Amino acid sequence: MAYGGEKNELKIIPLEDINKAAREDAYSLIAESERAYERNISAAARTAADSFAQKPIILLSGPSGSGKTTTAYRLAGELSKLGIQTSVLSMDDYFLPNDLIPKEPDGSIDYEKPDRLDIELLRDHLDILSQGGEVTLPKFDFASGKRLSGEKLERKSDSAVIIEGIHALNPEIAGKCRDYATCIYVSVRTRISSKSGELMHPSKIRLLRRMSRDRLFRGRDISQTLDLFGSVQRGENLYIMPHKGYSDYDIDTFFAYELCIYRRIIKELDGDNGEFENDGLFRGVLPAFISSAVPLSSEYVPENSVIREFIGSPTNK
Repeated sequence: MAYGGEKNELKIIPLEDINKAAREDAYSLIAESERAYERNISAAARTAADSFAQKPIILLSGPSGSGKTTTAYRLAGELSKLGIQTSVLSMDDYFLPNDLIPKEPDGSIDYEKPDRLDIELLRDHLDILSQGGEVTLPKFDFASGKRLSGEKLERKSDSAVIIEGIHALNPEIAGKCRDYATCIYVSVRTRISSKSGELMHPSKIRLLRRMSRDRLFRGRDISQTLDLFGSVQRGENLYIMPHKGYSDYDIDTFFAYELCIYRRIIKELDGDNGEFENDGLFRGVLPAFISSAVPLSSEYVPENSVIREFIGSPTNK
């Protein structure tokens, strides 16, 4: 039983197979899921290392809930094993201060649009870093909506820089940066099938991740997550998905066991719930799959797993 997908390959795994593995040996199910991800990370690191002399920058993109942050740091760890020390930057720190974000005709702000970023500053910094120069990094303060001054970073000749963000592969953002950058796309690519043959789309797995993270760390219930998800999906379809073809390597962040973890965290999905029966994003699919999954404790999840982005560390439980 394979647990992940390679570039341009979509896989389907029956929920029955996942449940069987969870009942018989949960540790092995989790370990094999994590190994599949690790193989992807190692292959992506080799791809970046092979081009390192010409491309010392790594642009890492993916939709919300794809596990970009953990993947960026795990990739940096693999590159270190190959002799390339790597700094990880978040594109979120290049957000414009809230009072400078361009407004829509109706006065609202589309927070998914690329022009929320200070594109000129980002490009300048990437150009300088690619040439081995030094920059003073920005640090965006989400509480105040202001951009602060961060640490200085100088890229040495034997080091690389990873910058992760949802718009990293967008030519409007990256521009000529792609000439000196390896591009990596991160997302859930594997589908889960039910006994009746129904498929759970990868976007629904990312939605479950957001539900878990919102519930545990952002004070939102699943109704609020669902309210926001429509806008998030619209932004993905407009500003992220059209550019994933620019990637040099794709990383599948699917973990076969994660439905079993969410069953214990998002209890509203464990059975029928009429409160959400009219929500097109929710209706039928999530409750049916979650209710059928064998529940597993989050204590089983490794501390460095992508899933920890959405369920927190053991000390938070």
